[in-house]
Parts: sequence; structure tokens; C-alpha cells
Amino acid sequence: MQANGAGGGQQQQQQPPQGPELGCLGAQNGEASAGTAAGEQLAHANGLLPSANSGGGSPGGLSVNNGVPAAGGPGTAAAELGGGGGSALKKKKRLSQSDEDVIRLIGQHLHGLGLNQTVDLLMQESGCRLEHPSATKFRNHVMEGEWDKAENDLNELKALVHSPHAIVRMKFLLLQQKYLEYLEDGKVLEALQVLRCELTPLKYNTERIHVLSGYLMCSHAEDLRAKAEWEGKGTASRSKLLDKLQTYLPPSVMLPPRRLQNLLRQAVELQRDRCLYHNTKLDSNLDSVSLLIDHVCSRKQFPCYTQQILTEHCNEVWFCKFSNDGTKLATGSKDTTVIIWQVDPDTHQLKLLKTLEGHAYGVSYIAWSPDDNYLVACGPDDCSELWLWNVQTGELRTKMSQSHEDSLTSVAWNPDGKRFVTGGQRGQFYQCDLDGNLLDSWEGVRVQCLWCLSDGKTVLASDTHQRIRGYNFEDLTDRNIVQEDHPIMSFTISKNGRLALLNVATQGVHLWDLQDRVLVRKYQGVTQGFYTIHSCFGGHNEDFIASGSEDHKVYIWHKRSELPIAELTGHTRTVNCVSWNPQIPSMMASASDDGTVRIWGPAPFVDNQDIEEECSSMDS
Repeated sequence: MQANGAGGGQQQQQQPPQGPELGCLGAQNGEASAGTAAGEQLAHANGLLPSANSGGGSPGGLSVNNGVPAAGGPGTAAAELGGGGGSALKKKKRLSQSDEDVIRLIGQHLHGLGLNQTVDLLMQESGCRLEHPSATKFRNHVMEGEWDKAENDLNELKALVHSPHAIVRMKFLLLQQKYLEYLEDGKVLEALQVLRCELTPLKYNTERIHVLSGYLMCSHAEDLRAKAEWEGKGTASRSKLLDKLQTYLPPSVMLPPRRLQNLLRQAVELQRDRCLYHNTKLDSNLDSVSLLIDHVCSRKQFPCYTQQILTEHCNEVWFCKFSNDGTKLATGSKDTTVIIWQVDPDTHQLKLLKTLEGHAYGVSYIAWSPDDNYLVACGPDDCSELWLWNVQTGELRTKMSQSHEDSLTSVAWNPDGKRFVTGGQRGQFYQCDLDGNLLDSWEGVRVQCLWCLSDGKTVLASDTHQRIRGYNFEDLTDRNIVQEDHPIMSFTISKNGRLALLNVATQGVHLWDLQDRVLVRKYQGVTQGFYTIHSCFGGHNEDFIASGSEDHKVYIWHKRSELPIAELTGHTRTVNCVSWNPQIPSMMASASDDGTVRIWGPAPFVDNQDIEEECSSMDS
């Protein structure tokens, strides 16, 4: 029998036992069988086998080195721990710095689980140290609320801290906790003593000291905890205090809190970020993922497959837009109608809900009110009218026209849902109420597309000068935000108001950062001439971008990648508009000059084998 891995990885041959009185010995995968003749029993302790001795020189005795049992007895030459009896000690292989770091991380995690004996064994066998002895002593005194001892510990830690100011900050945090605990216990005089004689002389963060002094007026403990935003005396607040204190100590002295979990979480998030098709809600909880395999999503789980073709329009479909709650889809067509479709929450199939008729010029733009109760429809360039519909009743609330010379081709709702702005290429745009009454107007702007920012004050408008400007109706100021070299045919804004997605004539789809006013990315693949094509953000966290194209396709990009991750075919003419369902990340709609609206979703049947094959192709 061979004992493998003990003392430097060398193998030693054991002599066969002499006579039936010797028990059977075995060591396989870290397990040992006891000799029945001697009546031995071996116990597993957290995966480690302790040294067993049957007493009286029994030949069945076992000793353990690095978790591997070695047999001892007459006629055997085995390495024993303890260094007695002429045994040859093998030198342990010196651990690398990364190995020591890993052992410390594992030890910290096991300690957090309460497996303290296992941690002790791990540190003892590896020769590592979980943290500096002074740090251990400091930690214990903080958790036990022994503040004077904890302050004394700081003197020992002073030599281990890089910044001389760190000790003052750490002392301030300690005294702050001490002060709050005195107050909670009703020891006002002691608290006042800490404030005057200990905190104030530090001459650090006097503003915070003024705030702390105000807590003396708290009438009861609940009031104190609420005003101080503090958990109260006990393990929770002291653990948080330790987390803050650790930031001033080098990791060689005391590990950052929950370091292993944080590293694993970062690894999971990085894999998600690199996954081109990740389209599910981000969850920072490690329990929601498997750490045993790499994260990957399949293209078959992505909205790349036609789920339904809507054919009720009888002419070119110019626009489509999901409602904010994702339960409805509105489509506008050259056939003079708007159709509202209901989304089944279970099957994700759409059925016709209402048809809104009478748009003589056709419908080229649609905007849902923030509460989805109203819908505004606009026509093409030569249309001077705008329709405001009540979605619930299907009734026309307002038909607005300021002048027959107007061109009302775009509209955007104010976030309050009580106003909207509309305009076109004839030289002005307006702010109106729900009854079509004119509230404000801005002259001299030939508008191509409009958007209201979440501040409720600023309107973004793309104009015929190949730019997007911001207009403030309150202080009547305007400023340049985006400047392109070619006409901006349409644009849309991300939910957070930071990014703008532009369809630029002859150039394609561009992504701009509105805050920094820089062009972030130009997306490749799409065919864009001088037709108005509407693109969109979509998916969970708006990580994706989709656009129609004059080559009859729908293109999808990951926001951070210039090359498309999907090209969807099926339409037979120009795709004018794409809309991603804001509540169902796996659903998307596209409207085309071929007279149809296509609903896109995941592959109908997805099994594990398909996903594995897809992963392999992605890896290659």
C-alpha cells in the first residue's frame, strides 16, 4: 500500500502486516479504515483526520500529516508527526504569497460561518496567520465594547498603520461609538465627559462633534437611533464600526470585511458584463448563481426569433411603441389608423384591443403619457394636426392645430403628464395642456424630434442644423448639447437621462453622452439613408440597442460593442421603428414598410443541450 502526498509528495512503500492480529489500514481520498482487531475507530473532523493511538503500542496507530494518514507499526517506515523515534521529518513546501492570501481568505470566510476550530486547524497546518495578533485583540475589544482597552490597542497598531492621521480617525470612530452607547444607556454625564474630554481634544471633524452634541437632547433611545441613523448598542453597530476601522489598516494586518465574498461577487459581475446576451435582472446575491461554472447566456434566450406577425394594418407601418407598463403596444400606419394591442402577461401574445381612426395624413409618431392613459399621434411632414386619445375609452380628447402652416410631426410628454411639447420643420414648437391650449412656444426652431428631460424644465430638440439643443421654458435659455456632421433623423434618451441614441442620415446609429457632451460609440451594420428610422434602448438595465434598417433587417448591439450581436431577418421592406418592451426584456416589436409588425422573443424551445452548444460556439 502507498501513502501519497505526505511530507513533500514522496511515496513510501509499506511492508505488509504480519499475522492476522494486525488491523487493515487504508488511505484513499483522505479516508482511513480502522483496524477491527484492535477495535480502533477514526473520526472525521471537518475533513481532517486526527492522529489515532490505540494505546499500549498497538500496531494499528495512525498519525496525520497534511490530512493524509500514514501507517505505523512493526516493519513499516512511515513519516510521523511529533519528530520522535528517529522519524524523518519532511520539510513542507514554502507557500507562495498568493497561496497565503487564499488561505487567509478561506479562513476569514470560515470564521464568518462560525467554524472557528476549523480555522484554527487551517492556520496551524498551513503556518499562516489570519490577522496580526494586535488586530485580533483590537477586534475582540471592539466587539465586547471594552473601549479603553481598544484605545490602548491603537498604540500597538500605530506602527503598522501607513498614515499618521489614520490613528486619530480610528480613535474618533471608537469614541463616537462609546459616546452613543453611553447615551443609549442613559449615562448622559459619562457621554458628556467623552464628548468634552476625549472627542473634542482630538480637534478632528468638529462639524461632526456639533452633530453628536445635538444627540444629548434626544428624549429616548429610539429617538437617538433614528436621528443618528444608528443600529444601537450591540453586535450590528460594532460590526459596522469594525468595517470602517479596517479601512485604515493594511490588509496584511486585518483583512477587509467579507473579502472572499466581494471577490466572488466581482468575478460574477465581470462575467455578466462580458456576456453579450445577458438580459436578466442583476442580482448581487451570490446565492442566486452557481460559483462552480462560468456565467454565460445563450442567444436562444434572447429576443431574436419571430413570435408573432401582426398583419391588421393595410399599408406601411411607420411607428410602434410599447406603453410604459409594458401591457400594450401602439402601432401607427400610413393607412390612417393607430392600433392598440394588448399584451398577454402569460403567453406574451398580442391581440387587437382598439383601432383609432381618422388620421388623414397617416401616423408617423406616437407618444404614451407617463401614466399610459393618453396617447398622442402625429403625422408626416405635411401634417398640421395632432390627435390626443384617451386610451381607456378610445375617445378623441383633443384634435389640435395651431395653424395650417404648421408641421406637427413630433411630440414629447412632460414628466408631470399634464403637458406635452410638439413641433415640426416649419420653424416653431409649442408647449400645450391636455386640452390643446397653448402654454408656451419657441420660435425659429425647425424641429425633427423632441424629448422632455426628467427635470420637467428642459426640452431637447434636434433641428435642421444637425444638432440637439436644450431649451428651458422657465428661464428661456437654450444651449447646444450635440453637434453632428449629418442630419439627425431621430433620437431617444435613456431612462437615466445620461445617454442619447441618434439615427444619423447616411451614418447609422450613434451613442452620445449628454453629460460630457461626447460621442461615445458608432454602431456598425445598419443601413441608414434619409428615411426616418427610430432606434431604442432595451433589455434589463437598458444594456442593448436595437434599430431598424433600410436593408429590411433589425439590428441589435450590446451597448458597449460596435458590432451587432444579432441581425434579425423576416421583414421584406425598410424597418422604420423598433420598440423594446420596458417590462418584458425578452420582447421586442418592429414596424416595417411591408405593412407588418413583428414581435420578437426567445427561441420557442430551449433546452440545456442547446444552451451548451451555443456556449461552445460563443467560446470559439
